Amino acid sequence: MIAPLEIAANVLMTVSILLAGRNNIHSWWIGMVGCVLFAVLFYQVNLYADVLLQLFFIVTCVIGWLQWRRGNGGKPLPITRTGWRSLAWVVPAGVVAVVIYGLLLHRFTNAYAPFIDSAVLVFSIIAQFLLMNRRIETWGFWLLVNTVAVPLYYSRELYLTSVLYAAYWVNALVSWYWWRLQARRAAATP
Repeated sequence: MIAPLEIAANVLMTVSILLAGRNNIHSWWIGMVGCVLFAVLFYQVNLYADVLLQLFFIVTCVIGWLQWRRGNGGKPLPITRTGWRSLAWVVPAGVVAVVIYGLLLHRFTNAYAPFIDSAVLVFSIIAQFLLMNRRIETWGFWLLVNTVAVPLYYSRELYLTSVLYAAYWVNALVSWYWWRLQARRAAATP
């Protein structure tokens, strides 16, 4: 049976994620509420890295909202690209962080799938920083996160959450295309 908490968290996050993909600033405050609900849900099923991730998301939702609104000298932040050189150190550093945090969870908690849970945490943080700065590459990282999260949440019997994360995978593909299109249009406009 799907708990009302899981339903409410997923409804809010679905709206937030769809709005983010459409480059809509209201994504941030709706996401904040959804993150609070998900933090409680993940705590109940011993996914502690995901609880920490939700707390991080709450803080970054406030920052992201402010940056999108006034992050470019008082003007809305444009969609831009992050250079591959800038990202070249991020993936290896992310893998190291996954291993270290996974080892800590494995050693000191009763966490379920500590390394997989840590991968969701670490690469979600990277994706969130890119999203906060309206970087197109955020969607590639969200694809990775969703690919790992779907089987993880399914294994914890969070069936609705796993199905929606599969839908978020599709949304990340569409959003990646949409943001690239918007960036091209903005660059073509004098």
